[in-house]
Amino acid sequence: MLNMNNLMKQAQKMQEEMKKVQDKLATITVEGTAGGGMVKVVANCKLEIQSISIEPEVVDPDDKEMLEDLTAAAVNQAIQNAQARANEEMQSVTGGMLNGMNLPGNLNIPGL
Repeated sequence: MLNMNNLMKQAQKMQEEMKKVQDKLATITVEGTAGGGMVKVVANCKLEIQSISIEPEVVDPDDKEMLEDLTAAAVNQAIQNAQARANEEMQSVTGGMLNGMNLPGNLNIPGL
């Protein structure tokens, strides 16, 4: 039979560890690129865009759509990379126990 006090202590410890990981996610950055690196996007693992850099040669006033497409592709790649890294960080705490659960707040990471 499980000791309820031990179970509660373990749950509290896991919650504290998850909070630490959440805080850490804001400091971990990933990159997404498009156009052979002509557009680069840096995001943190809380899915916040930190910077966007665009090489001058890709800026063509007559082809605005291409730049928009490249930027969207780089942002999407950065978000995917951030989600994957966040999942890795969370699984280091949960050991995969939370797979498939809808987590509250910023912890609702797709695929976790």
